[in-house]
Amino acid sequence: MDTLDTIVIPAEFKWWAKMGYSARGVIYLVIGGLGVMAASGSHGEITDSKGAILAIVEQPFGYALLVLLVIGLFGYSLWRFIQAIRDTDDHGKSPKGLAIRVALFGSGVTHALLAVWAIALLDGLDDSSSGAPGILSSDLAQIAFLLTGGVCITAGLAHFYKGWNAGFDKYMSLPPNTQFWARPVCRFGLVARGVVWCMVGWFFIDSAMKAQADEIKGIDEALSTLQQSSHGPWLLLIVASGLFAFGIYSCLEAVYRRINVGAIPNGK
Repeated sequence: MDTLDTIVIPAEFKWWAKMGYSARGVIYLVIGGLGVMAASGSHGEITDSKGAILAIVEQPFGYALLVLLVIGLFGYSLWRFIQAIRDTDDHGKSPKGLAIRVALFGSGVTHALLAVWAIALLDGLDDSSSGAPGILSSDLAQIAFLLTGGVCITAGLAHFYKGWNAGFDKYMSLPPNTQFWARPVCRFGLVARGVVWCMVGWFFIDSAMKAQADEIKGIDEALSTLQQSSHGPWLLLIVASGLFAFGIYSCLEAVYRRINVGAIPNGK
């Protein structure tokens, strides 16, 4: 293969990707664990990714852990961009393949923003008064939130499909002696995250239609909605347990996922 027609990704980068999967896993373990505690009447609380990071910072050596999380999130974000642009998993250029690659790129953006926010914590910054509500209430923002809601719902349905069909199998090399428990946990985690993503997508669409884009709702609001519904504690317990399972799935990816690095055709 002509080297002029290839792009080479350093093999060492796979460790950044693995740190990224680990960072995502830790965040969802905290979100799910706190949600389970809240559902069971313990001292847990419903939170989102930012709340999970804040909870980590409050632990012993919290800021050292935060630095590792930032490195992991940036590594994960970069890996998502490479997956999307270089098509390392051979999704192709079909409508389905392009949709997956766009979702991977969006995941890279969101995790990069989360890493930037975590850096602001290290610097002692507070983004609570950024003046964003006025911007978020514009007509352009309404359209953007409608599109974002559609993307979130699509991602949620994709998680359902991936969990139901165990689509993660072709990207992971799970040892035979772990498959009997790891596969059900991974499927449960993906379906639960799919539920949350669909709810978050609806929140975006609903806010845009009601011209309330300044009231952005996320994972914490989705879990709160479940908690306040009929049979709320049980629904919250199931979904929060699923998010915890998704954290385990992410940690398993950090160990067993095939990270395709090396020479990738430039014309791919």
